[in-house]
Amino acid sequence: MFIKYVIEKKSWIIFIICLQLLQLFIASIDNSVSLSSTIYITFLSILLFLIFLFFRYQKETVFYESLSKREDDLDASSLPKGNTPFEKITEESFRIQMTLLKKDILKSNQMMEQEKDELLSWIHEVKTPLTALHLLIENLESPELKGQLLYEWLRIHLLLDQQLHQKRIPFIENDLYIEKVEIEPIIYDELKNLQTWCIQKGIGFEMNLEITHILTDGKWLAFIIRQLLTNAIKYSSQSDIFITSYEKNGQAFLEVKDQGIGIDIKDISRIFEKGFTSTSTHQNNYATGMGLYLTKKIADALQVSIHVDSIVNTGTTFTLLFPKRNLFDQVMNEHK
Repeated sequence: MFIKYVIEKKSWIIFIICLQLLQLFIASIDNSVSLSSTIYITFLSILLFLIFLFFRYQKETVFYESLSKREDDLDASSLPKGNTPFEKITEESFRIQMTLLKKDILKSNQMMEQEKDELLSWIHEVKTPLTALHLLIENLESPELKGQLLYEWLRIHLLLDQQLHQKRIPFIENDLYIEKVEIEPIIYDELKNLQTWCIQKGIGFEMNLEITHILTDGKWLAFIIRQLLTNAIKYSSQSDIFITSYEKNGQAFLEVKDQGIGIDIKDISRIFEKGFTSTSTHQNNYATGMGLYLTKKIADALQVSIHVDSIVNTGTTFTLLFPKRNLFDQVMNEHK
């Protein structure tokens, strides 16, 4: 802070030094002025100026040092009180800006909430004709046409579901309910919804669940599993997908392993980025780049770690690492 203060006052310091040099210069060319006395006066002047500068530094930097150390938030009560006219101007400017920002944030939150409510309402309204459409498709006699239409219906259903959860994620802390969840029914429900697609692509499933119960939020875990399964199915064909759960070092693991096209090593670090659709299958118009992004956001909220192993043309394994109970106690305290 002292260096910053010196830089701030450099014009005054240079001015004082120039005055002292001017005195010495006059004393050196004017025989009527004692050079030794002038040097003595210059020395005392500089000494007194340094003492003055030190005390002014102590007084003038209190406000700005407190300002630099305060938390970066919009709490005006934590602002230090200004004493000098310029400090009061700075303080008042901060308070005005904080008030305006609070109003803007409140307005943005209200608009976001309204937009979310309207979109959620629209999605729920669309689900009614989608359900009716599903019943009509089920009554079709042509197996080939029925399979094609069910696949397209499933794509629409999954995109709507993705959009629904995307709008809920900003408010996920209000929706978390941590409990001991049985994972087998969740996995079977998701597989049942994806059954037509799996049959169409010739994909089977093998499950080995050593761990049957996990401490988490069932609804949000279902979404994570749904995204991992749809990804595995999308990039696989005529092969099996393996779903495994186990315990290691007191923590639960859940793996989804496919035998699909795999992920290029240069893409693995980017697959959870918003909108990223891979460099090797960039021509895939069906990819939205949102599924794994939303999965990572939800997993972070649930304190679940996601690890990815993949070999091109061999397959990909997504591993979910669930936190221990004491970590969940910490999560729930943060969300209260």
